[in-house]
Amino acid sequence: MLRSVFARTSTVVAANLRGGPSARLFSSGAQTARNVFAKSGFTMVAGSTAAAALFGLSVAQCADVQPDWAKVRADIKAILDEDGYDDGSIGPLLIRLAWHSSGTYDVKSKTGGSDGATMRFPPEANHGANAGLLEARKRLEKIQASTPGLSYADLYILASIVAVEEMGGPKIPFRPGRSDKPSGEWCTPDGRLPDADKGTKPGTIAHIRDIFYRMGMNDQEIVALCGAHALGRCHKDRSGYLGPWTRAPTTFSNEYFRLLIETKWVKKQWSGPMQYENADGGDLMMLPADLALVEDKDFRPWVELYAKDEKRFFNDFSKAYAKLTELGCNNLERGTK
Repeated sequence: MLRSVFARTSTVVAANLRGGPSARLFSSGAQTARNVFAKSGFTMVAGSTAAAALFGLSVAQCADVQPDWAKVRADIKAILDEDGYDDGSIGPLLIRLAWHSSGTYDVKSKTGGSDGATMRFPPEANHGANAGLLEARKRLEKIQASTPGLSYADLYILASIVAVEEMGGPKIPFRPGRSDKPSGEWCTPDGRLPDADKGTKPGTIAHIRDIFYRMGMNDQEIVALCGAHALGRCHKDRSGYLGPWTRAPTTFSNEYFRLLIETKWVKKQWSGPMQYENADGGDLMMLPADLALVEDKDFRPWVELYAKDEKRFFNDFSKAYAKLTELGCNNLERGTK
């Protein structure tokens, strides 16, 4: 009987594919699979599991369940403060998780982006730029497991948005509807995320533009997104670099831009990779890619604007971050949650 069910469902799917774009397969096709399995005596859970296997989707996507988004937000808020982790908050870590999930998008090939949550699998989980992000994924696991209908992909993005807002940042629109890929087959190749240094100032500046332009971003959006470096710190055992960008690494602000403009930065004398420290104490750091923003004639005006106008920075960051996290996501809901 099961073979017959799969055969009948596959026939409908084939017809779906002939009649419209692949998006129709994932919407009406998955629903058809559920209906066929249900009529054949399967429970909703079993039918959803079988439909997920057939379509390469998550069980959450194939189940007629909508997450309680208010509860998900509350659950995320409840885990943000963590004594003993960095500066007492995992908020910056959650933002890095979402950023690295989204920043793999390629506007030409239409691959990568947050849809799929492919960082759960090797080889992407083991890419150098993602070192340490297992810690973020582990902390979100309980929320995902206890929330029917919640995809990892949506959770990773919403967690970062809640973190930004709870650390004093702007409201960011969140639209759910991302899916989870079932394996690492859909992982993007290594090298799609920005490096901190390319050896020379012109090389680093060109690299920044290459990476962000590949996503479809412009210079203003690049600078706005880099403002997230107001949060968190670098770890020697992850990136090789060490230290915070600001003295308030759990508060979202325009301080990163103010420090770039107003502080004298000198090369740090140490055995690690080249980074810069503030001349008046050495308690802060900047990467070569950070200083590129004030060394480039087209980036610098945006740095100067955001250093003076935090409200403008918040507004531009919210728009750019929403764009970043929706790159490559074709089935998002219209309303925000």
